[in-house]
Amino acid sequence: MQTRNKILDDISQLMTNAMGVAQGAKDEADIALKGMIDRWLADRDFVTREEFDAVRAMAQKAREENEALKARLDALEAAQK
Repeated sequence: MQTRNKILDDISQLMTNAMGVAQGAKDEADIALKGMIDRWLADRDFVTREEFDAVRAMAQKAREENEALKARLDALEAAQK
């Protein structure tokens, strides 16, 4: 009877250790996958919609200011002639 309990204890311990190893492997795979996805996204230089809209508005304002300055410069050059 003593031997049988020892065998069952050993099998139980082996299964417990195997589950721990499997959980550790899963955790490592999750971390590796998350790292790969983060690197892939960082390489693509994605921006949010809000950032895109803000830059687009800044570009539009710069174009308008550029056109106004060009008109002033053209008027000054015409006045000097």
